[in-house]
Amino acid sequence: MGTVFITRAIPGDAVAVLEAAGHAVQVWPGALPPPREALILRASLADAVMAMVTDRFDAEVLAACPRLRVVANMAVGYDNVDPAVAAEAGVWLTNTPGVLAETTADLAWALLMAAARHVVASDRDTRAGGWKTWSPTAFLGQDVHGATLGIVGLGEIGTAVARRARGFSMRVLYASRTRKPALEAELGLEYASLDDLLAAADFVTIHTPLNAETRHLIGAREFGLMKPTALLVNTARGTIVDQAALVAALRAGTIGGSALDVTDPEPLPADHELFAFPNVIITPHIASASFATRSRMARMAAANIIAVLEGREPPNAVNRPPSPRRWA
Repeated sequence: MGTVFITRAIPGDAVAVLEAAGHAVQVWPGALPPPREALILRASLADAVMAMVTDRFDAEVLAACPRLRVVANMAVGYDNVDPAVAAEAGVWLTNTPGVLAETTADLAWALLMAAARHVVASDRDTRAGGWKTWSPTAFLGQDVHGATLGIVGLGEIGTAVARRARGFSMRVLYASRTRKPALEAELGLEYASLDDLLAAADFVTIHTPLNAETRHLIGAREFGLMKPTALLVNTARGTIVDQAALVAALRAGTIGGSALDVTDPEPLPADHELFAFPNVIITPHIASASFATRSRMARMAAANIIAVLEGREPPNAVNRPPSPRRWA
């Protein structure tokens, strides 16, 4: 049948699923992504690639891989592959929607709670011997219950976060490209402009895709609209936030803090300024990192690959090549 290259070790049974369908599977052995030269070499020998968001397939890479028929991203986002460029090259691009919203919303909520109640900072202090006695003034945080939550982007993940907010009796504002009256009625949400949301929210959480419109969506002007006590949570993509503006806002006390699962770049250099702020939490892009969810993502990517290699349209196509590549 076909040869499938997987750019990193994956959990679950997706490799076995691909092999059971008759395909030869090669998995990149390193813990880090394959360097560009190695990615081109391995992908040029494959009919399909299961890619991670760290693997960039631009026009040059696609041209160097003439037998490649599908790039199956093991992710919802696909800012590492331009769908139009892939389609022009005759290559299907697929993703894994609908399986990681709840897991990602869990992590966004965990970051929000941890930032609000100084969970990380107090843990560090305790481990360093700082806990001498109960204190009436140490690590005073913010109440989440009854606060105002601003959700930027009301897709599957943003909606899952909104559902969680109901348990905390929060006022929930959302800014989205399209208004969603049904969800407003179901969850008690309030539609707002981004500016109004930023001005009113105690917590702002980002759930938009990364594209030309959302790159640096939150910058110096936007931070200036926020409350000085507001906390920013980002589990979407790092470059949606102007990171230099974030550092400046934190330094000036324009906002109260931030909790980030994504940064620009990834990973951040060890000496980056963000690590120096005690009111900043940074996790290593783990929003979908439960065994069950990552396994489902891998299996979905495998199903997309199998469909293309069997001459069918993949179930989770992001693009539609006008002239899909065929078997060489």
